Amino acid sequence: MKYVLFGLLLIASMQGLYAQENTSGNISKAEQELLDLSKKKWQWMAEKNVDELADLFHDKSVYVHMGGSWGKQRELDVIKIGGIWYKKADVHNASVNIIGNTAILLNRITLLAVVGGNEVTNPFIVTEVYVKVNDAWKLGSLSFTRLMTLDNNTVNH
Repeated sequence: MKYVLFGLLLIASMQGLYAQENTSGNISKAEQELLDLSKKKWQWMAEKNVDELADLFHDKSVYVHMGGSWGKQRELDVIKIGGIWYKKADVHNASVNIIGNTAILLNRITLLAVVGGNEVTNPFIVTEVYVKVNDAWKLGSLSFTRLMTLDNNTVNH
């Protein structure tokens, strides 16, 4: 129950649609592809579109929320039943670094979520780790770190 409540708090602060930007200036085609994919992911989470998310999430993926961590199926189940409804994620800035077949995205967001029936808003740095599998990017890890401030310069490289 404790994990469900924490997960709901996390989702409540992350849900939604947003506009992403890369603060590093010039970006490659692959970096833009990843930023666009991340944006779609937030939309699918807001819409509870578990079919698209199931395809995006790697089978060995992990999810770290304020209340715990778990794997792909539990994350999909939490989204599907509305345990955490990622209602609206406002992305203030985003960056991406590609290292071989791995991409690391950092997003500074304000998440509006519904957790346990309560609507909550929280600022987060979200780390998304993608791996390239058969020419397709798969989400390998999604981690939320709650911020104590809304500093606009938190995600910079």
